[in-house]
Amino acid sequence: MTSGHHLIADLSGGSRLDDAAHIEACLIAAAAAAGATLLEIRLHSFGPAQGVTGVALLAESHMSIHTWPEYGTACIDIFMCGPKHDLAAGLDAILAGLGAEIAHSSIVERNFGG
Repeated sequence: MTSGHHLIADLSGGSRLDDAAHIEACLIAAAAAAGATLLEIRLHSFGPAQGVTGVALLAESHMSIHTWPEYGTACIDIFMCGPKHDLAAGLDAILAGLGAEIAHSSIVERNFGG
C-alpha cells in the first residue's frame, strides 16, 4: 500500500493576499522547502484587493491556496505522496511569506495503490 499525507490549514492575519506574483513566490518557496518537484503553477487573481486562487502542480501531487484579503485569511492544501517530503516545512514557508498564523490545521493520511 502506498500512502501520502494531506495537510489542510486555515491561515489568519496574512498580508499581500491579493498579490498573485507574491503568492506564486510563496508557493515556489514552499515546494522547495518541502523537498518537492515543482512542475507548474497556475493562479487566478480576482482583481485589485480581491482574492487569489491557485495550484502548484508537483511531481508528488499538489499545493493549493485560496485567499480572502478582506479577512486576512487563506486556505492551504498540501498533498504529497511518499515519506521523504516535509509538508510542515512547506507550510512554514507559506506562513513566513504571507506573515500569517495557523488558525486551524489537520493532516490526513491517504492510502492508495492496493
